[in-house]
Amino acid sequence: MITLTGIYYYPIKSCRGYALETAALDARGLEHDRRFLIVDANNHFVTQREHTRLALIEPQISNSTLTLTAPGMSALIVETQVSNTRRPVKIWRDTVEALDQGDEAAQWLSEYLGEAVRLVKFDEAVVRKVSAEYARRPTDQTGFADGYPLLLISQESLDDLNARLATPLPMNRFRPNLVVSGGTPYAEDTWKQIRIGEVILDIVKPCARCVTTTTDQATAVRGKEPLATLAQYRNSERGALFGQNVIHAGPGTLTVGQAVEILN
Repeated sequence: MITLTGIYYYPIKSCRGYALETAALDARGLEHDRRFLIVDANNHFVTQREHTRLALIEPQISNSTLTLTAPGMSALIVETQVSNTRRPVKIWRDTVEALDQGDEAAQWLSEYLGEAVRLVKFDEAVVRKVSAEYARRPTDQTGFADGYPLLLISQESLDDLNARLATPLPMNRFRPNLVVSGGTPYAEDTWKQIRIGEVILDIVKPCARCVTTTTDQATAVRGKEPLATLAQYRNSERGALFGQNVIHAGPGTLTVGQAVEILN
């Protein structure tokens, strides 16, 4: 039997993620997942692609506050609902109106990264639609994820990859939202639609992996793997493929241990 064995969310895009036992899904994905974003002086999104040290920032959400900690920095508590200053931020081909989170957060992050940056929060009144090519419903949307509300990977796929590597890698290299276990390696490549509990999930496209996967999430040190090995057997025109981009059909709740039913 295939089961849901991991749920992960990432409060700030490209910063540290956290495991959950139970998670609510809203219109944009897992509640609190990638609802904050760091942008540069041109309002362009900043990720581990440019700054590996983002991996070491630990953001903790509690009610209306966001607490930031990082090596060498004093902890900062950000009151997340005090700012109504809007900022048009660029994330891939989209421009999204977001809520600036103030000078104190900007100064903290700028000092840590050595570059002028600002922190913004996704405006709940804004709809950022997923690519029309892969959307299943007119209402399909996401937050500050690259393009889709959820990323799913099977443990067996990682086990197969690790069998090919000199040094095995943890799942956090791939920053998934949902991890499933109990099937065969890359079985998720063949799924079109699944159900977990009350939630129906459409598997819409394989995820082409970027250089972020080569960054050790515990040390921020970048290497060559897993991209070098994935390129040998999981390559495509869009890059090395690992994991599946997923769109949920509607709100619901997911809990670790739930069965995964393959609908199509």
